[in-house]
Parts: sequence; structure tokens; C-alpha cells
Amino acid sequence: MSIIYHKNTRIFHLTNSSISYVIRIMENGQAENLYYGKKIHDREGLECFHEEAMRSHLAVALPEPSILSMQYTRQEYPGYGRGDYRSPAFVILQESGSRISDFTYVSHRIEEGKPSLAPLPATYAEDPSEAQTLTICFHDDLSDTDLDLVYTIYRDYPVITRHARISQKGPESVTIERAMSASVELPDKKFEMIRLTGAWARERYIKTTPLEVGIQAVHSLTGTGSSAEANPFLALQRPGTTESAGEVYGFSLVYSGNFLAQTEVSSFDLTRVMLGINPESFAWKLESGESFTTPEAVMVYSDQGLGHMSRVYHRLYRTRLVRGVWRDRPRPILLNNWEGTYFDFDENKLLEMASRAAEAGIELFVLDDGWFGKRNDDYAGLGDWFCNMEKIPSGISGLSEKIEALGLKFGLWVELEMINKDSDLYRAHPDWLIACPGRFESHSRHQHVLDFTRKEVVDHIYEMICRVIDSSRISYIKWDMNRYMTEPFSVALPADRQGEVMHRYILGVYDLYTRLTERFPEILFESCASGGARFDPGMLYFAPQAWTSDDTDAYERCKIQYGSSLVYPVVSMGAHVSAVPNHQLARTTPIETRAAVAMFGTFGYELDPAMLSDYDIEIIKGQTDFVKKYRDLIQIDGDFYRLLSPFEGNETAFAAVSRDKKRAVATFVQRLNKVNASWLRLRFAGLAEDVLYRVSHQVGGNILTTEAYGDELMYAGLPIDREELLRQGGDFAALVFTLEAKEA
Repeated sequence: MSIIYHKNTRIFHLTNSSISYVIRIMENGQAENLYYGKKIHDREGLECFHEEAMRSHLAVALPEPSILSMQYTRQEYPGYGRGDYRSPAFVILQESGSRISDFTYVSHRIEEGKPSLAPLPATYAEDPSEAQTLTICFHDDLSDTDLDLVYTIYRDYPVITRHARISQKGPESVTIERAMSASVELPDKKFEMIRLTGAWARERYIKTTPLEVGIQAVHSLTGTGSSAEANPFLALQRPGTTESAGEVYGFSLVYSGNFLAQTEVSSFDLTRVMLGINPESFAWKLESGESFTTPEAVMVYSDQGLGHMSRVYHRLYRTRLVRGVWRDRPRPILLNNWEGTYFDFDENKLLEMASRAAEAGIELFVLDDGWFGKRNDDYAGLGDWFCNMEKIPSGISGLSEKIEALGLKFGLWVELEMINKDSDLYRAHPDWLIACPGRFESHSRHQHVLDFTRKEVVDHIYEMICRVIDSSRISYIKWDMNRYMTEPFSVALPADRQGEVMHRYILGVYDLYTRLTERFPEILFESCASGGARFDPGMLYFAPQAWTSDDTDAYERCKIQYGSSLVYPVVSMGAHVSAVPNHQLARTTPIETRAAVAMFGTFGYELDPAMLSDYDIEIIKGQTDFVKKYRDLIQIDGDFYRLLSPFEGNETAFAAVSRDKKRAVATFVQRLNKVNASWLRLRFAGLAEDVLYRVSHQVGGNILTTEAYGDELMYAGLPIDREELLRQGGDFAALVFTLEAKEA
């Protein structure tokens, strides 16, 4: 790993064993991207990658005879109004009314390690030798404004991270109207764009479209989250790319609010990729002496297909984004009471459920919505973070002690960012809502968004929930967020700062997360947002796992978890076995299939075990024993491989393979049974070719075992017996395979 600077040509070469990223300071003092991709040799003369020619409608950036044009140059951080008619990376409004900037190179510095972006979440380096950071400093003389472009390259990953920092030095204020975290230009358009899109209960479906001239984008304007409709990620793959072969560029934003991820193909087939805070309705005022830092963009290059890109993101985000004591720990098996009881519970009912859960080998009992204030439905109580003693006479303190006496840990659901108008908090502070005076205050699920741009609001919520946690035995917190923002206005901000509301809100969420996780470092936090409406890297920095979706149907979860795995590690995905018929789809799937899918996540249950027979409890006991045996491999130590896509066929399969390739676990799921069907084989991936594996799977009460070498399993495939699938129920049947290397 190294960052090389060629002084004579003013070229920076960021490189490691896998990738190269080459930047040149052009004659006009701006930065040009010369190359990004597979590692190339460093040498004098890389400026040969610069291309220019006389074009029609050419706006030249320098005096004649230069023909340097920003419209046809692959820029690192393009501005507005200087001859480039494509989308800019930044726009800065000055007091004169001008939006024209001219940032030119001043200096640079190269340092070991990776600086913190706090209070923004970001990846990190545990040791300075893991990464190097380049900061290129630019200055605009007329407005007296600084621009820093910051790049970090990791030693052990094909990863470059980027962010920008804008600082106002002059006496006049400026307003940032657009500030992307990264802009990257590629020399052609021969790509397919991959996005993760959807809606509530069908989050992060994979959508792939070929690039063509013009703009394609995925974005969010929901204010409170990155959204269920879109994820702050896009990838560009060459046509024909597969899981194991082909060239892919991944772009992921470490942020939880409004974002824009965009590709723009010019009429000369240059492809510009931009990623950052959505500029729509955004404006940030900088007074003299103030700075603004953009969220971090994480770029991954793979020449070994989509699977390799994903495993890079998985390893990086699990070990260099997630922090704290839970980073390297497998997760406890939990029971959440929500779908088992909804609001209809009392203390005795909860203890009955917990007792049966303990019999089944479950380790953590989570009390969901309905424990606080006057919360018997979703009309009241949000904001009143004190126990409803009519439901729980022992209080959260007493209940948590009783749960622990049963041999379980205790967890609690909260929705700290929201308020019901029927609450003590609203009656005391009706002005604490995000709302526009004189306008109707739109509600969603009968709730409103608290104004987390205000420190006093965040402080109050922090103090209320700390009193609950301090007085109880709480090992886990599920932090929910169940609505998007409307009427984005804060009565605490002046008119010229209302464009800051949605970003300041997210900073308030990050502040509360920071304070709680630092005060209670042993608590396992899980983020949630009506399921997966805020499943993003920004949240993973604070909460090492997220509720993947409110849709717990096993086959729908195949698609949701499969799509999520493009970027996010298995251990980050909350995945539960729920009751049937499924509460979202009314579909009935075998409990074996529900477990086979959920085990490729942070495994748990969402049902009422007190309603189950002793036979069912024994089935669950077998499932919890299996997960305890293999969760280190699946969640922490293994590499994840997608084998069959639910978006492409009738079958889904994925596997976790240990880093030493001696063990593996795989799940195979069939959607619908077929009559008189053709032969079926499952091809594995990631195994050692010359290792003989013992392959086992359970059919009924019997364990069936065979032996095969890794190359057989990967290239010839493992025959799947359709009669076994029929015995499992046919439709929505699943098989779980374990592989163990035989010692020579």
C-alpha cells in the first residue's frame, strides 16, 4: 500500500496489491481522474491517460492556445458554471449571488492511518499501518474558501474512501447548496447499473439496468432515513459479470439521511458517478471560520465478480465500521414478543412466553412496543419513556430481573425519535415537533417526528431513557423509527438555515446514538425503521445489526436478505422465525424453511412459544442447538457466497465458508414444487478444490451423509433429490447442508 506523488507531473497514485487510483492536478489547478481500476505499475508518464481535443461548443478553461475543457475532462470534484454542463459535485452560493467557484490546488499531505470524521460515522483503521490518507487542498481566492478532498486507501482491501470538507475563511458567509462526498468519472459507458430498491416489506430488491446517455439515479428525500424505497448504494458492472467473474465498481455512502447516488453518461460516453447528501432542499450556511464535512463514500473495485465485491464490503463493514464489544461476538438467539402479542400483554403473559423460550434454548427475551406511558395502541404514549405499571407491576426493573432469573437476557424496544400528541411529553412541549407553523401537521401511524435539530430535545430523550436503562438489567435495545419526515421545518432555526433541518436531524440521531452507546457499551443495539427503512452503513457504525424487514415470510426474506448481502454482512441482518400463516402475506411455510433462511442472519423468533406444542418446542430446540454450533462460522468467521438467486429462478441458495475452507454451511430453498422435473444440482463456491468434504443434511429424523472433493462440489455440483424436497412439503421446502473437511 502506498500513495505516490510525482512532483514534476503533479500526479498522485493511490495503489495497493489490487487497485490503482490515479489523480492529476491539471494546468488550471483542478483535479483530474486519470485512472481507476485494477492495479497498474507506477511510473513517470501516467499523464498519458489525459485526453483532450477540439470539440464543438467547447468552453476552454485556460487562455489560448489551450483547449482544456471541463466538459470533456474526467474531473475529481467538478464545479458549476465553468464550462462543464453536466451535474456538478458542489455548488456554493456567495453573498454576491454568484454560484461560480474556482478552486485551485494549494498543497497536499500524506499521512499514515485514517482520521476520524466524528460526529459523522465512518470506517476506521485500528492501526496506522492499515491505511494511508491523502488530503488535497484547494482554495478559491474570490470567496476565500477552502476545499479539501480526502482519500484513504486500505492496505488489505481494494477499497478507497472519500469525503470532502469545505471551510469558509473570508469575512462573508457562503451557503453550500450541493456537496457530494465523491465524484468518479469512468472513460466509457459499457456498464450495467445495480441498485437496491423497493418499499416497506420488500426492501433492497436488486434492480439492474444498462447505462445509456443521460442520468440514472437512486435517492431518498424522506428526512428521517435512507428509506425502504432506496439504499445509499450503487454498483457498475461490465455486461456479462457474474458472481465470480467480471469487473465491478461499488459505491456505498456511510449516511442515514437524504442521499443521492447517480450516474450521468455524457454524449461522449463518459460516465460520471456521484454519491452524497441529496441536494434537493439542502442548503448549509457557513459563517467565517466554519467548516462542513460530507459523509464518507466507500468505493470497492472487484475484477472477480459481484461476490468478491460483496465479501470486501462484508469484511470491511464488519471489522472496520462496526465498533465495540459486539463487533466480533456472535449474536444471542432472541425471542421478540411483537407478533406473538402485539399490544395485548401483561407481565404474566410475558413471563410465560419467556419461560417456554428458555426451554427451547433461546437466550434473549425482547419486549417490544407497548410497555411505556399509556401505550395500548399506536395512538398514544410515544415520548413518555417510563413503564406502564398497569401492564407491568414490577416495572422494567423487576421484569428484567425475573427474565434473567429464567436464564435469559432481557431486551427492550424503543422509538426515541417520535412522539404522539396524546402524550405527557407533547402536552408539555408542543413546539418540539418537526412542523411548519400555520401548516397542517401530517401524521403517520398517528405519530410525529421530534425536532432532533435541537440539543434540548435530544438531551431530554437521553435523560428519560437512561433512567430506564440504569434501573434495569437490559442487554439489548431495539431502536425503531416508524415514519418519514414531513413539513421539514424547525422553529429553533432562522429562515436562512431551514435548508439544514434534515441533515441536522440526522446529526441529532447520531449524537443520541453516540451518547447511549458510550454510556452503555455492553448493550447490543439493533436499529430498525419500520423494518429496513434505515438499513445503511451509517446505522451500522452505531448499531451492529438492523431489523432487515418487517416481512418475515421465509421466501420473501430470501429476496430481501439476498439483495441486502450485496453490501451488508450476514451478521448485520436481523432475521426471525415467525408464526404461520405469515402476518404479512398469510403464507404458510414449513418451520424448517423459516429457520433455514433466518439462520443466515442474527437468528431469532417472533411468535408466542406458549402457544406451541411440546413437539414444536423440540423442533425449535434442535434449531437453536444448530445455530449455536454454527453461528461463529455464519456470522463472524465465514465468507458469504450467493449460489442461486431468487430474482432469477425457482431456487435460492447461499453459503458461509470458513476462512480456512475446512467448514461450510449452505441453505437451499425451493419456491414451488415441480412435477416430473429435470435433474437439479447445487454448485458450491469458495471451497478448496483438493479437500475431501463430508457433506451432511437432515431429512426427517435422519442425517444423510456423502463425501465429495471441493472441485466436484463447485464444478459438477451436488445432486439435489427432488423426492427429499417433496418430503419436506414440496412448495417452499428447504435443505441445510453442512460441510466438514476430512482429515488426511
